[in-house]
Amino acid sequence: MRIVVEKNIPYIEGILEKYADVEYLPYQDITADAVKDADILLVRTRNICDAKLLDGSRCRFIGTATIGTDHIDMDYCQAHGITVKNAPGCNAPAVAQYVMSSIGHWLKKEYIFNTAGITLGVVGVGHVGSIVARWARELGFKVLLNDPPLRRATGSAELLPLSKLMNDADIITFHTPLTAQGLDATYHLASRPFINGLQNCRLLINSARGPVVDNAALVEFMDSSSLKDVVIDCWENEPEINGELLKKAFVATPHIAGYSAEGKKRATAMILEALAEHFGWELEIPVTEAPLNGAENVTLDRIMESYNPLEDTQALKSAPDSFEALRNTYHLRPEVK
Repeated sequence: MRIVVEKNIPYIEGILEKYADVEYLPYQDITADAVKDADILLVRTRNICDAKLLDGSRCRFIGTATIGTDHIDMDYCQAHGITVKNAPGCNAPAVAQYVMSSIGHWLKKEYIFNTAGITLGVVGVGHVGSIVARWARELGFKVLLNDPPLRRATGSAELLPLSKLMNDADIITFHTPLTAQGLDATYHLASRPFINGLQNCRLLINSARGPVVDNAALVEFMDSSSLKDVVIDCWENEPEINGELLKKAFVATPHIAGYSAEGKKRATAMILEALAEHFGWELEIPVTEAPLNGAENVTLDRIMESYNPLEDTQALKSAPDSFEALRNTYHLRPEVK
């Protein structure tokens, strides 16, 4: 048996060698030729797992050490008998840490010291959004929630139309998967009409997926709408990001919001657990004691002290062409405790 592993997946080297020949490759070297005789493929978001990569291969299991699967052609995999496993929620506390620290630094810049006067709109109330909403309420923010699929499933009146957030929120943060079709498609959910129609929103945050927010529209309307600041971790066309948006953004980072040591360890553990169950292997699974639902009883000061996104912003703005290098060599930070 042969396994191809994207070499930037941490905490995995040496664990699978008991059961297979394992090759660790940089993502750009994971090509059709490289995987044609691989039985198992372990990747991150940079590898598009579709017919172009997989046709003619003997791959029957794909594990992605990420929360999302939009880089994987799920229909193709199902049709070709390929099992796909991801790591839902693995980095949720880290992304919530990134979002709330960014908000804290923005409030400081704006000389806003009373969170009770700030309304935060959370779009998508899954693993990340639910932690952001809980922490924000603990910190005194007024929180508005939007999640149409969850609203249909639960009937909760707490889940509001997106228009309510557009009208009332001072800050809007996105935590949705990326989908291009269907009733709840999220591709350019923050579109030109959305951004231009914001009534009070002064800060927009995208740490979900790049195309959830129309990057060109942000550049176009930031000088003419209520929106004056953005926090962007996920970009369209990564790593070829919008240079004008990079210049304008308050926080601009190379897709590292979820890059905590604990989050990466959880992601690797989840795909190893899936492999162990699928193949009946006994594997040494990395363990983290940090809670999957994030720390309890946080303070904004403690979150900001645990991570400062302005440092990563300075690194990217100083070297815009280093997006991929900064991401791949990122020093994994600890989550807030």
